[in-house]
Parts: sequence; structure tokens; C-alpha cells
Amino acid sequence: MLTTRTSRRTTRWLVGISAAALTFLMAPVSPVQAAPGDPIPVPSSNGLADKGVGSISDADKDFVIKVRLAGLWEIPAGNMAVEKSNDPRVVQIGKSIAAQHVVLDKLDRAVAKKLNIDLPAQPNSDQQFWLQEMKDANATTFDQIFIDRLRAAHGKIFPAIATIRASTRNDSVRKLAQEANQFVMTHMTLLESSNIVDYAALPTAPAPAVPGSGPVPVDGQMLAAASSSGGIPGVSTTVILLVLAAALVAGVITSMRIFRAR
Repeated sequence: MLTTRTSRRTTRWLVGISAAALTFLMAPVSPVQAAPGDPIPVPSSNGLADKGVGSISDADKDFVIKVRLAGLWEIPAGNMAVEKSNDPRVVQIGKSIAAQHVVLDKLDRAVAKKLNIDLPAQPNSDQQFWLQEMKDANATTFDQIFIDRLRAAHGKIFPAIATIRASTRNDSVRKLAQEANQFVMTHMTLLESSNIVDYAALPTAPAPAVPGSGPVPVDGQMLAAASSSGGIPGVSTTVILLVLAAALVAGVITSMRIFRAR
């Protein structure tokens, strides 16, 4: 009698553990997200050469100039956020962006000097208009203008940085693009952490003439890798989970038979 009760308890434990394991295996995996207060990791670019070696294209020069222009208006814009905003989140965002652009501007000016690229000394007409718009805004309207203008500007330069990072022949421009990309990603994340970005007002990417031929390259190998699991091409995640589930069920049934035989 005691043996029978023990067998039943053991069987119940096995069934419960198996059910919990099945639930865990079949549950969808959620992406890892950093908490709002966590620091944003910025990878180091110290491994990249920075000797000014390699030819300089017109696109490279334009990129170095645009990085300078970004600092010329985003530093005062960030400082205005510190002075004018009543929202502590926006104040901190402005302070962080202004301080980081001081660092990026220093890096940019060093590259320009090394490559003999003339840099502007004041923002362009569009940037001056945005700064004036922020100056004229009151405490009620400032935050939305500040966040939306900077988020739109970062969204425009983001793909330009990727193009230069992937195509430049000059090592100093390549490193600057790497660093600028890290700064822009950080700033976009900071701006979006305000939770007031008007995403509907942002420009949309142009639709490709043929599906799969747009700005994001996609080929058969990428699609196969996206549908594979654990780096095994052609093996679906669903198939793996079903095999594991079947193995668990078989293990439970075998264990139940062993205990009943006792």
C-alpha cells in the first residue's frame, strides 16, 4: 500500500515537472529590454585605425561636415532643454545630448584637421530656424518641439552614417563613422525615452519597386538563417520544440510504467 502511494506521488511529480518544462519550452521568447534608468552601452572603437590613410571621397567630406553641423545646433538645443523644460526627463536628455555632442565635435574636428577638411562655424539655415523655434517656445510647447526636431534630425543622419561606415576608404573617416553611429543610436534612444516622440510625423522609408530590393538587403541565405535555430540551417525552431516535447512525454510514460511495475 505504501509502495503504491509512493509510486502515485512520484508519478504526479513527474507529470507536474514535465508540464512545467513543456510550458517553458513552448512559451514565446521576449526580447531583452533595458530598464529606463539603465545606462546605454556604447561599444569601443579603439580597435580601429585612425591614421588618415586612404582616399577621401566627396561623400566622406560631406559626412565630416554634417557631424560638425549636428554639434553646432544640438549643443545649444540641449542647453535650452536644461534651461526651459519643466520635465526632469527632458532636462536630463538635453543635458546628456549636449555633453555627448561636445565629445563628438572634438573627435570630428580632429579628423577634419588631419584630412584638411574645412568645417562650418555656425549652423545651417534649417538648424538656425529650429533653434529659433525652440527659443520662441514657452514651457508648454518646448518639450514637444525639442524632442521631435532632434529625433527627426537623428533619423535622417542615421542611414547616412551607415553608408559612410560601410563604404569609406579612409581609416579616420571609418572610425569617426563608427563613433558617430554609437552617439546617434544613444541619442535616438534617449529622445524616445521621453515617451512623447510623434512617430507619425517622422518621414517613412521609400517603398521598394520590387519586394526584397529595398534599402535592407535580403537574400535566400539571410531568410534561411532567420528561420533556423541554434545556427543549424533548415531546422525550424518549432520542429525542435516539438521533438523535445515528444521526448518529455515519452520519458513520463516510461517512468510511469516503471513505477507501476514495482
